[in-house]
Amino acid sequence: MHNEPTFTCAYSPKENQEALDIRKKYMPQAETELEALKKLDRKVRRPASVFAYLYGSVSAVIMGSGMSLVMTDIGAMIGLADAMIPGIIIGLAGLGMALTTCPIHRGILRSRKKKYADKILNLSDKIVNG
Repeated sequence: MHNEPTFTCAYSPKENQEALDIRKKYMPQAETELEALKKLDRKVRRPASVFAYLYGSVSAVIMGSGMSLVMTDIGAMIGLADAMIPGIIIGLAGLGMALTTCPIHRGILRSRKKKYADKILNLSDKIVNG
C-alpha cells in the first residue's frame, strides 16, 4: 500500500447547492405536460408576433422615408426635381402597411389557434383534470 497524501475539501451547503444546480442543467430532463403546453402556446403565438414586429418595422421605415422626402432636401440629393408627390405616395404606402399590421397579426394568430386548438385543449384538460 502506498501512503500518498490525499487532499480533501469540504464545501459549504450553499456551494454544494450551487454545484447541484449547475449539474442539473446538464442532466437529461423529461418534459412535463405543463412545459409541453407552454411550448405549444409559444408555437402558436411566435409566428404572428415575429410577423408583426418585422412588418411593422418595415412599414415604419417606408413611411419615414416618404416623410423624409417631403420634409427635407433628400429628394434633391437623389435627383428628384419635386420630391413632394413621390414622398406623399411612399409615406401613404408605409402608413397603409402600418395600419394593416394589426389585422394581419390577428388573422395569423386566429388561424394558428384554430390549427393547434385541439392539442392545447386536450393537454390542458389532462393537466387540470389529472
